Amino acid sequence: MSSNFDLNVRPDFDPIISEIAQYVSTYQINSDLALSTARNCLIDTIGCGLLALQFPACTKMLGPIVKDTYVPDGVRVPGTDYKLDPVKGAFDIGCMVRWLDYNDTWLAAEWGHPSDNLGAILSICDFISQQNIANDKEPLLMRTVLESMVMAHEIQGILALKNSFNKVGLDHVVLVKVASTAVVTKLLGGTLNQIKDAVSQAWVDGQSLRTYRHAPNAGSRKSWAAGDATSRAVRLALITMSGEMGYPGVLSAPLWGFEDVSFGGKKIALPQPLDTYVMENILFKISFPAEFHAQTAVEAAVILHRLIKDKIDEINSIEITTHESAIRIISKVGELNNPADRDHCLQYMVAIALLKGNLTAEDYEDKVANDKNIDILREKMIIKEDKRYSKEYLEPDKRSIANKIQIHFKDGSSTEEVEVEYPIGHKRRREEGIPILEKKFKENIDITYEKEISKKIYRLCMDQEMLEQTSVVDFQKLFSKKT
Repeated sequence: MSSNFDLNVRPDFDPIISEIAQYVSTYQINSDLALSTARNCLIDTIGCGLLALQFPACTKMLGPIVKDTYVPDGVRVPGTDYKLDPVKGAFDIGCMVRWLDYNDTWLAAEWGHPSDNLGAILSICDFISQQNIANDKEPLLMRTVLESMVMAHEIQGILALKNSFNKVGLDHVVLVKVASTAVVTKLLGGTLNQIKDAVSQAWVDGQSLRTYRHAPNAGSRKSWAAGDATSRAVRLALITMSGEMGYPGVLSAPLWGFEDVSFGGKKIALPQPLDTYVMENILFKISFPAEFHAQTAVEAAVILHRLIKDKIDEINSIEITTHESAIRIISKVGELNNPADRDHCLQYMVAIALLKGNLTAEDYEDKVANDKNIDILREKMIIKEDKRYSKEYLEPDKRSIANKIQIHFKDGSSTEEVEVEYPIGHKRRREEGIPILEKKFKENIDITYEKEISKKIYRLCMDQEMLEQTSVVDFQKLFSKKT
C-alpha cells in the first residue's frame, strides 16, 4: 500500500484548550478576596490608562482608524470622547492601560500583566450593554467585568507558571490574546464548543516576538502590544461567533502545531486547576512606573538617596545584587535610545532613584535622560546574581522579587546593604500597599476630570457592592471625558 498520504482523522481538542473553555463556561466566582482584588485591579488599571493620556506618544495611537467614523453603540474609551467599534475600542483601552508599564504584574516562568485583558473585557461589555439597551434588554453589570477579569487573570497566570514563552523568543502578549479570546467569546454568548474554536484561533495566529522589549531593539511597540493582543482577541471571538470553525490540534499537531513551530517542541502545560489563584496573588505595581523586576531595586535606591544625595561625586561603585530574570530582561549598558529603552534598564532606573529620591513616568523622557549624571552613575554599577533570590523568585510560597544595593565611596567607606525582597504591591505587603494604590488612583482621576466628576468616580470605585451593581454603560459614561 502507498504511504503517500496523511491519515485525515480530525482529533479531539487539545486538553488545555478544552480545560480553558470548560473553566470559562462553567466556573462560578465565589471568592470575595478575588472580587475585591479585581476591583483594585480595575481602578488601578484604568488609573494607569488615564495617566498615560498625558503622553502624546500614547494618545497618537488612539481614536478611530478613519477620522470622524461614527459607530452605533460605540465603545467608550475612558478619559476620552471616542466611541469606537469593539475591536479598535479594545486596542485603545489595552494600549493606554499598558503604556506606562504601571499596571499589575505576574511573575513566573513567563512574565506578564494580566490586567492587559481589560482592553478586551471592558470594550466588549460596553458594546454588548449598549446593544442590549437598544433592544430593550438589560445592560451588563460591572460584576460581570470583575468576574471576567478574575478568569482572564487566571488563564494567563496559570499558563505562565511553567511555560516560558520568553525563552523561545515569544512575547507574553500571546497569553493576553488567549485569555481575552476565551473570556470575550463567553461574554458574546459562545457555547463551550465555540469557546474552544475561538481559543484555537488565538493559538494558530502568528505571535509577537520579544524583539521590541530587549536590547538593542527596545522600542515603543512594547507599550501597545497588549492593545494589539486584546483587539485581535475581540476580532477572533467575533469571527468565531459568526460560525467560523476551530482547529482542535493547533497545539499538538506534529510539525504544523504551535508546540513544534513556536515552542521548541516542548509541551504546554496547565500545572494546576483554574480557579481564582492568580487574582488573589497578583502583584500591584504601586510605587513606581518601573519594570517589575526593578521595583525593589528602585525602592532600595530611594532609601539610599537621603544618605548619599550630597555625596554623588564621591561614589566609586554601586553594587546591585539581583535575580536571574532581572539580569536577563533589564540589565543593559550602552546608549539608551528612547523611553521604552530606559524603562527596561535596571541601571537607569536605579540611577534616577539615587539622584532624585523618586521615579516617575516623566523620568524616561529625553528632557530628564539628558542629565549626564545618570550615565556617570550607570557606568559605576556592578550587577551580581544571588542564587537564593533567583530560587525564591520561583517558589510558590514566596515569589520574591528581591534586590539589594550597596554603595562604595572613593575613600573606602560604604553604605549599609539595603535589601528589599518584596515590593509594596506584593501580596505579603498588600495591607501596606492598598492605601497607596487608592492614592495613586485618586491622583490619576484628579488630573483627568473636573473635581465633582472625580469625586463621583472615586466614591463609586471605593464601594465594592455599589460598583458591582452599576451597569457597564453608566460606568463608562462616568469615565467618558466630557468635551
